[in-house]
Amino acid sequence: MDVARALYARPRQSKDRRMSSRPQRKISVVGAQHFCAPPTQAYPPGTTRFRFFRVIPALLLFSLAVPHSTSAWGSNGQRLVLNKAIDTLPPDLRAFFDANRSDLLRHVNDPFDAIAKNPNERHNHYLAFEKYGRFPFSALPREYKAAVTKFGKSKLDANGLLPWQIGVYSQKLTEALKAGKWEEAKVDAAILAYYVAEAHDPFNTTDNFDGRLSLQPGVNDRFGTILIDRYSSFFPMRPADASFVIDPTDQAFEICLSSHASLENILLADRNSRRGETSFTDNYYDRFYNLVAPNLLHQLSDASTAVGSYWLTAWTNAGKPQLPH
Repeated sequence: MDVARALYARPRQSKDRRMSSRPQRKISVVGAQHFCAPPTQAYPPGTTRFRFFRVIPALLLFSLAVPHSTSAWGSNGQRLVLNKAIDTLPPDLRAFFDANRSDLLRHVNDPFDAIAKNPNERHNHYLAFEKYGRFPFSALPREYKAAVTKFGKSKLDANGLLPWQIGVYSQKLTEALKAGKWEEAKVDAAILAYYVAEAHDPFNTTDNFDGRLSLQPGVNDRFGTILIDRYSSFFPMRPADASFVIDPTDQAFEICLSSHASLENILLADRNSRRGETSFTDNYYDRFYNLVAPNLLHQLSDASTAVGSYWLTAWTNAGKPQLPH
């Protein structure tokens, strides 16, 4: 989708996996905002400063040559968030989404699958904040037209479009509901859920997506996919009730910023969990989960709340049409 064309046409309200070809690479809708300083570079245990700086150029060259093709939360994480999001909705809206749960689950990973047909789709799955200065990255305008004017479309594409893509699909779902296009609305709702969930993964907000810049390759997959696959049956997720989102695009930026603030703690937990291990053993994953479980559960729970809130907002902005059950 051409984000610029979509956003130019988007009416302004009153306030109203990830896969990268670039150099490789919450705020809750209803929660309080917690920000911290951006992650700092840390040296892995047993790595001297000399060796670190000698290895980094080779890693950067490697990152330029090898694009990644992994979904941040993984398919199980996406389905988990969507299932829990339905429970956050008010009864009038929940009945429609609950009745169509299987269709929503079938389409929730469509954006990931679309990359095989359209490689440009990968740019919609992330936002590399570090490309725009220092935390809180105020140099990047949140209005798409203003951002294009300041940085150019090619730079925005290269550095990721995730918050704007959330705004696009929030509007698409609103229009489908308003027009009574229920089949289209189900697909748009599932795709919107995917992007909102992606914004809650800290590794979709950084140029260090896969951990190679901090000498922790694959940490995104270990955090957002493998931990969920191994331990999700023990997840005590408690998403809050969905609430109205005043400005979907602006809120998407807030979500990404809050997610970004979690990065350093996750990277540190990964390094600490590797101590004494020569590979990613069961002991490593038990340690890693024990250290990051509060953060992981918080991000997933808030993702479910946010997905429900974006659905509720689209329905409200569409005039709360009577939905078929």
